Amino acid sequence: MTDSADRQLAAQYEAYPYPARDPREEARRLVVGSPSHLREVDHWIFGARRPASRPLKALMAGGGSGDGTIMLAQQMAWLGRPGRVTWLDRSAQARKVATARAAARKLENIAFQDGSILELPGSGLGPFDYIDCCGVLHHLPDPAAGLAALVSVLAPGGGIGLMVYAPHGRTGVYMLQDALRLLTPPEEAPPERVEVAKRLWKQAPETAWLRRNSWITDHLKGGDAGLYDLLLNPRDIAFTVPQLAALVAGAGLRIATLVEPLRYDPDTWLADPKLRARTARLDPIQRAALAEAICGNMGIHIAYCVRAEDRVIAPPWEDDASVPVLRELDGPTLAKGLRADGVLPVTWDGLRCAVPLPRLAGAFLARVDGRRSWGEITADVVAAGAAPEQAARDRVALIRAMEPLNRLLLAAPAG
Repeated sequence: MTDSADRQLAAQYEAYPYPARDPREEARRLVVGSPSHLREVDHWIFGARRPASRPLKALMAGGGSGDGTIMLAQQMAWLGRPGRVTWLDRSAQARKVATARAAARKLENIAFQDGSILELPGSGLGPFDYIDCCGVLHHLPDPAAGLAALVSVLAPGGGIGLMVYAPHGRTGVYMLQDALRLLTPPEEAPPERVEVAKRLWKQAPETAWLRRNSWITDHLKGGDAGLYDLLLNPRDIAFTVPQLAALVAGAGLRIATLVEPLRYDPDTWLADPKLRARTARLDPIQRAALAEAICGNMGIHIAYCVRAEDRVIAPPWEDDASVPVLRELDGPTLAKGLRADGVLPVTWDGLRCAVPLPRLAGAFLARVDGRRSWGEITADVVAAGAAPEQAARDRVALIRAMEPLNRLLLAAPAG
């Protein structure tokens, strides 16, 4: 299933593996994000019920230069989690970058496989417990066929992490894409197209909408690969929340969560009680669509998906034996930095919101270390002087405030 745009896309990623990465930087940092953060996969896909001792077979479908692959494999290695991450892509140059990054980290839990996700059915690969498809479906000739191919190798009870472009937050991108198609057609060599794009950006008037879109920065900070992927990509399809939900449903899946959930709750942005009375009538997809439409700054959508027929597995927050974890946050440091008014400020692409935390939030967060259970933490908070009833209420309130931020999650059980 190829066409001229697909062939141009293949040439693009050979010329400019994306995103641009230098394997020497692996000694200084791990690129972390969503989807495919191990803590998120444990929580949102498996409901923090899949044992950590059970090997995890993961597929990075369209692995590119390796961000998701390296992140998940490194997190598994750090936590001593058994399993393997399979990188799949058709770009030889991207594979060179990804393999060099894996070698720099001495990761031995990665398998590299050449090929297209459209070739997965009947390939003999899989089944996989978790599949990542980040930034790929929106470049395919037929995104629905691509997602169906992924589902064909998804293990029972498994899930998929998706990232697709969203239209409103990419305001200005498609206008310059149109301009560049006139100035430098996709048939021209990639280096020549990059040169033209750089010249156009320097000359673009201040009224060009991309100049006003401060949260899109790939053309500014992503090097030639970032500029090409943003402004010269031969095929770039953006999905609203309802369009993404329809795509997912067509593959027999459902969205388990959008990341971050609080951002997709319109009540985060609408305090008027009369408006909230109307938002209460909307279903979850309509609510997310409303948030997307009124905020206007969502340039991507990240979703964790499971099979539509699978039962909903909610993380066992009420279980005292469950172990809370903070995603990329240090509990004591976070607790010390909480404002006196108990409000946690959060910013998403220039849009700020204030998340109120309960009085005992600091006491709980200071004790979240990824090892102690909720029961142990709660008992410690009470022993430090909190009333048991207040501790119980504030624990629930803290969960309700920070799980939708995708920051307070539950770890996979050990057994």
